Amino acid sequence: MKKNIKKIEKHKRPSWDEYFLQMAELVGSRGTCDRGHAGAVIVKDKRLLASGYAGSPVGTPHCDDVGHEMHTVTHEDGSVSRHCTRTAHAEMNAITNAARVGVAVEGGTLYCKFLPCYTCAKAIVNAGIEKVVALRDYHATKETKVIFKKAKIKVEILNKEVESYRDQ
Repeated sequence: MKKNIKKIEKHKRPSWDEYFLQMAELVGSRGTCDRGHAGAVIVKDKRLLASGYAGSPVGTPHCDDVGHEMHTVTHEDGSVSRHCTRTAHAEMNAITNAARVGVAVEGGTLYCKFLPCYTCAKAIVNAGIEKVVALRDYHATKETKVIFKKAKIKVEILNKEVESYRDQ
């Protein structure tokens, strides 16, 4: 009689970047704006400090309930992009969530779905975050890349695919 012997495969642990990006993805699943369900986590010394997702300010209507608040932005080079401004972005929410409970994020690494927008990039610089790891680039990050370079913030974009949204 032959026995069924199941081959035991060795568990492959995710790298730290994979681990924290997966956390950011899970956090993003709580988002209340369907334009990306972005999440972010801030980490220092391989310890989670704070998280945030794209959502409306506390006590205000959510995009998923009342629709998007779309604004058109004309950039210096003449290009035009559209953005929903009803929500605070995941990166901003992670920073403000940390501040709300007195957690210092200085010297930390921010993990996020997309490279942050320019407004979030300025908050990241001022919060003292030293590194940003993004799963993908975002269609409106030219200014982000410039300010991160000037501020000497390390940037890693793991997938060079550029994320963009359909206009809603």
